[in-house]
Amino acid sequence: MTPTIPGFEHRRLPGMDGVELAAAVGGHGSPVVLLHGFPQTHLMWRHVAERLAADHTVICPDLRGYGASDKPAADSSGVYAKRTMAADVVAVAAALGHDRFALVGHDRGALVAFRAGLDHPETVTHLGILDVVPTLDMWDVLHGVSAAVAFHLYLMAQPPGLPEAMIAGSADAFFGSFLDAWSTGPGALPPEVRTAYLRASRAAVPSIVADYRASATVDIEHDRADLDAGTRLTMPVTVLQQDWGARLGYDASAVWRAWAPDLDHRLTEAGHFMAEEAPEEVTTAIRDLLAR
Repeated sequence: MTPTIPGFEHRRLPGMDGVELAAAVGGHGSPVVLLHGFPQTHLMWRHVAERLAADHTVICPDLRGYGASDKPAADSSGVYAKRTMAADVVAVAAALGHDRFALVGHDRGALVAFRAGLDHPETVTHLGILDVVPTLDMWDVLHGVSAAVAFHLYLMAQPPGLPEAMIAGSADAFFGSFLDAWSTGPGALPPEVRTAYLRASRAAVPSIVADYRASATVDIEHDRADLDAGTRLTMPVTVLQQDWGARLGYDASAVWRAWAPDLDHRLTEAGHFMAEEAPEEVTTAIRDLLAR
């Protein structure tokens, strides 16, 4: 049996272009949408969501292409563009009666949240980002042998066919390697949760690859157009991340401040899966953001 977030209702809600997203919804109060990362599902928010549900309506969707959400074929570059995935999130919130909401994303979900903040500033009231830099900057800060930490970005950026075949041929080993390498907190990923992530990822190889491929193509185009046009995030932004700047040789705070004038940039000692390793720290960061 797949683990669930206790006390949350599971819904299927309309996204864009006929795509439906699965979402766990719980709590009462001002809405907060939480977007998961790779190779995970909405379940990664289970600890944080329960805490926030004490005084917020918490909405945890599976992104299109992931988990129990629809996985449309990537028959055009826009199907898994972060612009499309961000529009999904806005549509899901609207279906629940929320035309304004706070948005927090981790990893891939953070890239979707970033795009939602740029495209829908009238809708996203507060923006939280966990452990990424924007897509355009991500490619700029990876260089030399240090880029080996992100080998999967380059693999899934290749033309359709080979990446999907390679990953599908050893899906559990591929996705499991990230769950093992990126987790530093003992017990952060219990066996039943790890199994659920592997099962979901194994069933979504083409759409996961399409999501990553978009970040090497159309997502870069959208980011560059906004950068050139001077478009910035107008809402309060909190970024919580590992000290990737020190590891890869760049100023992470400066990268984010170029996009987010109202920025609270924080470093954590937790690993990449910080919402599961350090839920109190993540919840505190979100509550501090919502108070701004």
